[in-house]
Amino acid sequence: MLVRSSFQIQRIAARSFATAANTATRIQLSQPRQPTVVKPTRDQLSLLDERNLERAVRAIHEDGLVVVENVISHDVIDRLNEKMIQDALVLQARGKDGPFNYNQGNLQQDPPPVAEHFHPSIFLNPIATQITSAILGPKPKWTFCSANAAMPPLPGAEPQRQPVHSDADFAHPSHPFALVVNVPLVTMRPENGSTEVWLGTHTGNITQQEGSHGDRASGRIKEELLKKQTERDPPTQPIIPKGSIIVRDLRLWHAGMPNKTDQVRIMLAMIHFASWYRNPMRLEFSDDIKPIIENLDCQGKLEVQVPIEWATRKRALQSYLDRGFGNSYDFNQAL
Repeated sequence: MLVRSSFQIQRIAARSFATAANTATRIQLSQPRQPTVVKPTRDQLSLLDERNLERAVRAIHEDGLVVVENVISHDVIDRLNEKMIQDALVLQARGKDGPFNYNQGNLQQDPPPVAEHFHPSIFLNPIATQITSAILGPKPKWTFCSANAAMPPLPGAEPQRQPVHSDADFAHPSHPFALVVNVPLVTMRPENGSTEVWLGTHTGNITQQEGSHGDRASGRIKEELLKKQTERDPPTQPIIPKGSIIVRDLRLWHAGMPNKTDQVRIMLAMIHFASWYRNPMRLEFSDDIKPIIENLDCQGKLEVQVPIEWATRKRALQSYLDRGFGNSYDFNQAL
């Protein structure tokens, strides 16, 4: 019978504990980092308090992205989502002639630019603007309003992901100049194509990319850089609850992912540019939205510049599904 001394037993126990600790550390390090999530209290649904605003600003500077949960009513989101799903199916039916981004499983689509679908809590959310103004300076310019739809694969088709890319596919400033406000219209999960994000990759430059500016497949990140970044800080597909907003640096590496469910997943994208950034784009909305925006301005609640080409309701409804694919938009600034 083997009899061990108390000293031997202590050494074995210590060795076992160290092995378990090292294993736990390796497991922890292999888990992707998750985005910072800000959860406002009930009295902060109009504006974040100073501490939460600081957390949001820090997250964008360090990671290039922050999530703020539970700031938009599900009722208004559901009404918009119902209409946009109908539109997404129309665009999907266009096949290779549709406004797809890298592959036909990810579509660029504009929300309907008419008053009954324009809710300020979605499109001019005060917390979103509070954050973008804190980063970019007062009165940023809102000049882009669109969405991407992760589509369920058609019969016989395999779900496809996008290449990892940056939306800033041009020579751009080395400091923040544009922030994307994303609003998911359903809870986003890996199963329905939650966007893959590479936290902390927003400080790079165009030398990291492949593809010419404006091409359908521009902005792709070079493979050798992806390998290095994966070893250092791997990407994640976060779960984003419905009712949240995401504020993302335009330069951040990301990729649209396959939707493996039978339900369309839509995420709005509004870009706020710094007031000094000379991008000439303008929104095109139906003129029945004009009183909504003017009323917000009169109340002192319009904290962004909104350059708009006003159209008749008929024209706006006829044209909004005929926009280009994502990389056809020029987010560069004029000389």
